[in-house]
Amino acid sequence: MAETARAAGPDPTEVATHCPYCALQCGTRLAREEGRTVVRPSADFPVNWGGLCQKGWTAPALLDTPGRLTRPLVRGDDGRLAPTTWEAALDTIAARLRQIRTVHGPDAVGVFGGGGLTNEKAYQLGKFARVALGTSQIDYNGRFCMSSAAAAGSAAFGLDRGLPFPVTDLGDADVILLAGANPAETMPPLMRHLNRAQLIVIDPRRTPTAEGAALHLQPTPGTDLALALGLFHLAVVEGHADRGYVSRRTTGFDAAWARAAAWWPERVERVTGVPVADMREAVRLLAAAQRAYVLTGRGAEQHSKGTDTVAAFINLALSLGLPGREGSGYGCLTGQGNGQGGREHGQKADQLPGYRMLTDPAARAHVAAVWGVEPDALPGPGRSAYELLDALGTDGGPRALLVFGSNPVVSAPHAARIGERLGSLDLLVVADFVPSETARIADVVLPVTQWAEEEGTMTNLEGRVLRRRRLLTPPGEARSDLDVLHGLAVRLGQPGERFATAPREVFEELRRASRGGRADYSGISYDRLDAGEALHWPCPETGEGHEPHPGTPRLFLDAFAHPDGLARFAEVEHRDGAETPDAAFPLYATTGRVLAQYQSGAQTRRVPELTAAAPEAFVEVHPDTAERHGLREGATARVSSARGSTVARVRLVPSLRTDTVFLPFHFAGAGRANLITSPALDPRSKMPEFKVCAVRIEPAAAVQR
Repeated sequence: MAETARAAGPDPTEVATHCPYCALQCGTRLAREEGRTVVRPSADFPVNWGGLCQKGWTAPALLDTPGRLTRPLVRGDDGRLAPTTWEAALDTIAARLRQIRTVHGPDAVGVFGGGGLTNEKAYQLGKFARVALGTSQIDYNGRFCMSSAAAAGSAAFGLDRGLPFPVTDLGDADVILLAGANPAETMPPLMRHLNRAQLIVIDPRRTPTAEGAALHLQPTPGTDLALALGLFHLAVVEGHADRGYVSRRTTGFDAAWARAAAWWPERVERVTGVPVADMREAVRLLAAAQRAYVLTGRGAEQHSKGTDTVAAFINLALSLGLPGREGSGYGCLTGQGNGQGGREHGQKADQLPGYRMLTDPAARAHVAAVWGVEPDALPGPGRSAYELLDALGTDGGPRALLVFGSNPVVSAPHAARIGERLGSLDLLVVADFVPSETARIADVVLPVTQWAEEEGTMTNLEGRVLRRRRLLTPPGEARSDLDVLHGLAVRLGQPGERFATAPREVFEELRRASRGGRADYSGISYDRLDAGEALHWPCPETGEGHEPHPGTPRLFLDAFAHPDGLARFAEVEHRDGAETPDAAFPLYATTGRVLAQYQSGAQTRRVPELTAAAPEAFVEVHPDTAERHGLREGATARVSSARGSTVARVRLVPSLRTDTVFLPFHFAGAGRANLITSPALDPRSKMPEFKVCAVRIEPAAAVQR
């Protein structure tokens, strides 16, 4: 089998590409100099304008990190992973998959993807699951990141794109409300676009972003929805609503207002702890601005009511007439590197390429024709990410799981339960470039390429499609995920030509599959991207004799994407989270990211500079709370919920709420924050409730991490 990662000729000496981490996808120049790889920020890429964060500057350290996976590994009879050949590894996987499918049916095999996969990989993974495996059981870790905003945005606007405007538009804003977002740590280059504006930050913590804000609203964890209803209430009763815009460009206001009318400011203050004066000032600032934005992040989304919470902030934006107006709007700060493209092309449980729905007969017919199969052969929607992981090894659940670009042992909620479920499988296969915690428990580990060793495309948070370019030949025997999928598909009886291995060829098929969908890439090509065109989807193909479509950097200026062109207010009501503090667990715990680490930490914990900056799990505690619970700065604490315990170093933070502790989720072993997090799911988005659970905290003896 050809290894396409090695088929592109000699290595170039320098390439224009993008950072491998967050959804900004900062532009970089990657070069080989004196035997080492160096990175420089691209001064002409408008998202970062020559800036990079600490992770971006140190990204080349991943390329030759110790322990890099370079040969396939198979677990032997002695229980140990041992090197083998590619042919033996793929033959083993295919044989065991055939056996499991024969005995238990196609849905006995699951696939778990990632928001860091290129568009080509995400597309091919969804196709592989539904065509080669015939399974409905596929989802991806982006379900844990942006799914609530995606559901709320689709309902409100008829289309989900993180930012329906270019990032650079934020640089001209007068006021920006950030609900549950901390870009000063999670995406620092974005801050240069926010520095002009007055920031209103909603966050239970006084984060670095909140430190620089004009106004910080610090609600009780789990009460963001009540706060959003209160802000909407104030916008209406104090005369700030744009009645002409509401009448002309929206529908559903009356039903939404009927709910919000009951959330008068004093009631909201009792529920959230946010002073009425601060709420009133936030609305005044937004309403007085000529250019204003409402942006949501994970803090608003990762709740069992996350979709309704985001919808409530969209209601606020709609009442002020912001969405669909140049210079103002609503947006979601998408998190993962390809979190946008990764949710558009088929690795979600209920979707087909082009952001088509799997239950739509016309969508099934279109995609099936591109794939050369019958529409009825495509399975229906499957389980969402947590539901899929929770069902592993159970009656009626998958008996085998293939994991690409994800580390659920660390990243999934109720992590001990998920570790048990993974351990119960008949077959666990992990494709990764480092030995993540999930790879270490796999039956077969496949070494795959990483960002600087492959070609492809990514779609950043503003819906701009970008080229990832290869600088290096993969080390050892590492292969592209596309090669892996091809090799398995052929062994499972598929014609080889159905699963291309060249990224450009896969993208050409993706273009055809997305044609006419909400996320239409049919007018985008490698040639146009390589020529330097800035192309935001939707970008439909225009046909011969017509000028190419220029892409759509700004959505909704003339109409929203619903058939009637109107945006929808949502009728939402506040409710408590799945857990609230009680005598046994008297505190709230919330989780999040820190500057020097990323996601599950499988990559960043291997970079010495980043590990030096953030070496271990910690828990932020207010000094008064620490004193009540017998804790001191630097001591080891045990934080426990109804699901289990984690251990972390105590950091005393006077600005934190006294009823709240905070833990970053990047660390492994006994320091996993997700050992305590709640698996309660949003009923619409199926987002787990990472952002709030009830805990107790107490001193702990030093524990091996």
